[in-house]
Amino acid sequence: MQNDKELFDQIKQSFPYQPTNEFVSSTENRLRKLARKMDRNRKVKRVSLISTGALVFSMFMSWVFLFDGKQEVISSLTNHNTPPVLSETEEQEPLVYIYHTHNMESYLPEINKKGIDQAWDEVKNITQVGEKLGSSLKERGIHVIHDQTKVHEIIEDRGLRFEDSYKVSRERLNQELQRHSSIQMVFDIHRDSLRRNQTTVTINGKEYAQVTFVLSNSPENYEKNHKLAEAIHQGLLESYPQLSKGVVTKSKSDKTITYNQELKAGSMIVEIGGVDNTFEESFRTVEALADVIEKILKKQSH
Repeated sequence: MQNDKELFDQIKQSFPYQPTNEFVSSTENRLRKLARKMDRNRKVKRVSLISTGALVFSMFMSWVFLFDGKQEVISSLTNHNTPPVLSETEEQEPLVYIYHTHNMESYLPEINKKGIDQAWDEVKNITQVGEKLGSSLKERGIHVIHDQTKVHEIIEDRGLRFEDSYKVSRERLNQELQRHSSIQMVFDIHRDSLRRNQTTVTINGKEYAQVTFVLSNSPENYEKNHKLAEAIHQGLLESYPQLSKGVVTKSKSDKTITYNQELKAGSMIVEIGGVDNTFEESFRTVEALADVIEKILKKQSH
């Protein structure tokens, strides 16, 4: 069995975030004084175990709160195959599926570019807006699947065209729908290509990215998709005047492009803002969306 000093030195060498020598010395001294005050008839081995445990706990708290050691702790637990603790929301069956067919769509102010055709980025893009919507819904107790598949990379790897984006995003969507019959809403999050004066509204002194709901005219699920999109649109208007620009049905000459909306009732494209909006403005809109979605889901459950 390792003595206190050997174990202590091993712990220090195992983590990149270490407390100061002063903290280590004072903590060790306090623990040793405490151990000497304990019943001297106890076995030395037991004293050693108590000292070591207290020391490890003290260092743990130091890393987490003083030295930002959260990532190391999480990594250590993961490496030891400790199963993650699921929240009450995550234990529920998912009700909402969020994905991004055009995952590189971005906002010009966020990437310091000017032209509409430059509003694309591999890092700062619409995926972050979807992530915000997902986290906002989870905060409201709604389990969400947020698919962050990099569709553009798959297209490139397979030698496909940009027009094949919906075929690629359809694959994962189809898998999750078969896996989770509980899903009631499917949102393909995009941003519009219009300029700022057509995609921004000021509400209570704050600027929001306006939202538009886009549907395919495919007859499969169209009525149900339209009913849900209209309900979200009206819900937004009640609390956030002019935030929603309404529901738009697009007719495609290529009848095979349905935006995947025939796969599940309650599907739609959600365009949040345009090329000149910002994440901050889009995130405000997402919070409003989450409020309305929560109300609709509660109403459906009764």
